[in-house]
Amino acid sequence: MGEPVAEVRLRQVVDGVFAWVQPDGTWWVNNAGAVAGDGAVLVVDTCATEQRTRRFLGALDEATGGVPVRMAVNTHQHGDHAYGNSLLPEAAVLFGHEAMREALLADFVIDGCPPFWTPVPDWGNVTRRVPDVAIRGEVTVFAGGRRVELRHPGYAAHTPGDVVAWLPEERVLFTGDLIFNGLTPLVMMGSVRGALESLEWLAAFGAEHVVPGHGPLADAASLPGILAAHERYYRLVLDVARKGREHGLTPLAAARGADLGEFAAWDDSERLVLNLHRAYADAEGGEVDLLTAFGDAMTYHGGPLPTRV
Repeated sequence: MGEPVAEVRLRQVVDGVFAWVQPDGTWWVNNAGAVAGDGAVLVVDTCATEQRTRRFLGALDEATGGVPVRMAVNTHQHGDHAYGNSLLPEAAVLFGHEAMREALLADFVIDGCPPFWTPVPDWGNVTRRVPDVAIRGEVTVFAGGRRVELRHPGYAAHTPGDVVAWLPEERVLFTGDLIFNGLTPLVMMGSVRGALESLEWLAAFGAEHVVPGHGPLADAASLPGILAAHERYYRLVLDVARKGREHGLTPLAAARGADLGEFAAWDDSERLVLNLHRAYADAEGGEVDLLTAFGDAMTYHGGPLPTRV
């Protein structure tokens, strides 16, 4: 079991830069953060539910002495990072990649979560709120004079609309779900090869402090090992997909025959099935059928996927 919600707390990464780390980082339990400058705060992602987002924003307000949230950015469209957007101040300007904006507009899960998880998440009193400013490549914003660069890798990785928030002076990188630290990555809505390519891109920032989308914080010493583990996992997915297609296996059958090895202990291991659906679709020039993919993941897991949201 992960850390109880009551024990989740805001952590200061460097002076005025905060991470909201929510153990254990499994389904729907994300990390978020914020950058506080002179008279302005930039929020990096919200949370899946009203309760979790209100706790985050309340802790941030206390830590900053009530400095107003002027801006926010979504690192991608998934609900654990974006459903709480409507709880941000109405006047705050929200940034996100144009593909992320389109995907959140089309997201049906916020209107009623399918029974793929147990317990079925209750989002609370949230409504769909999409970015006001759509990013294509990159844009630089200033939170009370603090420089924050919002950058897209240039290709689909975790999703087509991934954005990182980079503070070049403080050497802090908010990666969104380009990094799952210590648990199984998910690339079903993106690209396995793109996610693999993004690892070198992330390393090139030379970050000293890293806030991943899920899992514990990282630093310059631990990041190379984290990225190397991601690379091994993505190469495993590609290898299992290649062999599965050669033998005429479905993604579910290929997953059942795969040896996860060092990754068997990672939480949410059933994501292998979802990632294989993506690898198959990319190799065959198709698209992932989400209902089929999640049905297969549930079969692999032996029932609905557990969440602590």
